[in-house]
Amino acid sequence: MGDDRSLGVDDPPAVHYDEEERPARDLPGRVGLLVAIVAAAAGVLTLWQVFRPLAQGSQFYLIIFLAMTLPLVFLAYQAKGGSRTSPTWTDWILAAAALIACLYPVSPFGGGYDGFLDRQALLEPIDVAFGAVLLILVVEAARRTTGLALPIVCFAFLLYGYYGGLLPQTWPIAHAGLDFEQIVDALYNSGSGFYGTPLDVAATYIVLFTIYGAVLDLSGASRFFVDLSVAAFRRSRSAAGRTAVAAGFLLGTVSGSGTATAVSVGAVTWPMLRRAGYPPEQAGGMLAAAGVGAILSPPTLGAAAFIVAEYLDVSYLTVLGWAMIPTLLYYLGILLAVEIDVRRFGVRAVDLPATSAWKLLLRSGYHFSSLILIVGLLAAGESAARAVVYATLLAVALSFLDRGARLTPPRLFTALAAGVRGVLPVVAVCAAAGVITAVTTKTGLGAQLASLLVNGARAIVDNPAAVLALTVLLAAVALSVLGLAVPVTASFIIGWVIIGPALLGLGVSAPAAAMFVFYYSVLSEVTPPTALAAVGASAITGGRTMPTMWQALKYALPAFLAPIAFVLTDHGEYLLARGPVTGILWTSVVAALAVAGLAVATGGWVPGVGRAGVAGRVLGGVAGLFLLYLDPVAVGVGLAALAGSVLLAAFGRTREGDGRTGGEAEAEPPAATTDDVAPRARPEPSQQ
Repeated sequence: MGDDRSLGVDDPPAVHYDEEERPARDLPGRVGLLVAIVAAAAGVLTLWQVFRPLAQGSQFYLIIFLAMTLPLVFLAYQAKGGSRTSPTWTDWILAAAALIACLYPVSPFGGGYDGFLDRQALLEPIDVAFGAVLLILVVEAARRTTGLALPIVCFAFLLYGYYGGLLPQTWPIAHAGLDFEQIVDALYNSGSGFYGTPLDVAATYIVLFTIYGAVLDLSGASRFFVDLSVAAFRRSRSAAGRTAVAAGFLLGTVSGSGTATAVSVGAVTWPMLRRAGYPPEQAGGMLAAAGVGAILSPPTLGAAAFIVAEYLDVSYLTVLGWAMIPTLLYYLGILLAVEIDVRRFGVRAVDLPATSAWKLLLRSGYHFSSLILIVGLLAAGESAARAVVYATLLAVALSFLDRGARLTPPRLFTALAAGVRGVLPVVAVCAAAGVITAVTTKTGLGAQLASLLVNGARAIVDNPAAVLALTVLLAAVALSVLGLAVPVTASFIIGWVIIGPALLGLGVSAPAAAMFVFYYSVLSEVTPPTALAAVGASAITGGRTMPTMWQALKYALPAFLAPIAFVLTDHGEYLLARGPVTGILWTSVVAALAVAGLAVATGGWVPGVGRAGVAGRVLGGVAGLFLLYLDPVAVGVGLAALAGSVLLAAFGRTREGDGRTGGEAEAEPPAATTDDVAPRARPEPSQQ
């Protein structure tokens, strides 16, 4: 949007389109143009596949797609110590090797696509050689884009597949053993390896949404969302915090990335938060939690949500429906924490330009149209792929309503290229995840590990309910630890093939189990000691990293506990909007009260009443835990504990007798002026 429409805050930095992306090269000149052309061509191929699928089938398309995108990883992402602005000779060699290895199955040298498929389980030595090369390149691509953790996990699975036959056959995880040719065959010439469900989802859905996000960003939607958030809350003492949370939610529709959203929102709202009186660590935690909400929030959930839909064979709209109530509970928790922080830290109002939110909506509210269209088309039975393509076309058309943001052919080319470049890390992760899924499928490891998990719980307790509770607790810990090491998408895939069967075996429904794994995979973004979203936010606010992580954990606490309710309680599935309307309503209300109790426990304040002492905080925490169990007796105990917490806070305020109302600061600090919130020099955005 034009500068004349600004509300006095700086433009957000360039939005990233994937939460797993590491800083990429800035490729100027001919190399940058070449990468952009190939990326845009891959985008055109993806769009073509939606309406005119290739006659040779889905796997043939995935081979071509991987051949177009994998070489770009080596050009766009440097090895350790490599150049930040141009590929080295090694990078060019690896890119060429990736192109050849990917195209070999469809080339005349490989006997053509049909001939290659006919050799399944009977690979020739040259097939094995090319498959081995592609394996090395896929693992290296994952290392460049996500770090060492995922390649180490892949290597461990390969070792297990090859040497598992040497384990004592009495061990539960022992198997018959796979030779190297069988492993390569499973990876290179089957539907469970490189070209399995994860890559299929990345090449069919995720890339379309990243292109859509790039189009929205270039059409001025990012700026509009921030301006609208500022205008909506400008008269409240909580305006700065509410603006950060609202902007995080709205910008998440563009990026679908937790860390990137936290950084983008922080660059714009941190000056306001600072002048309002927020400590850097508190503000960073708020920004990180709001950013991670982007991965949890409809209509553009994180990449793993598409894999949930594919694994469970349900529509993406169904997954959006499951995520609706947990999203509302998540943001309710953040907003309650914001209101509490206003009182705790004596936050003052920020005087912003008096631009009306209604005027902004009338002038630029069309940016919401494409989001509404996605949901409407999904509800009408359209596929997610076609729905997002139509929404993208609508966003392109509407961009011409803003003279400064028109998506002319050159800018549309830029959006296509940026969208595909944004999905490169996901492609690398999903292809590498094929190693894990192929070995798991071939050896039956998933069922064996699930059995070990359940048997471990049964060795401690005998009661079926206690076994489920302990299994859920162990699964939550395992997923949290796993998420510290590998990206969200890989974490979900590994968690689903290992922990999913354990939960299903104990009678948990597939939707509840899948969403449990999904949420705990996503929450690694705010889980110390890595918490990438908190790291990014602390870089913006200048706060200490570890305290910022703990503050982010505080804000996101309801998201850690609500998924346990999905799988542990009889009525937990109501929170996924699965069940009778009355059941969904009463569990939502009870869960909202539970979130309020947790906010009192973590914030030390009862909104509208006053400060909560130690006893009040303990009662608030007890209330939150009991209410989330969603059992009538537990709900009664939780309500009593919550009432006790409120009464203690009211009694404490009366005893203080200092004339304060509602537990607020003695005197409201003077409002900060517009000049106070003028942003300082913004750090350069990370390159896509």
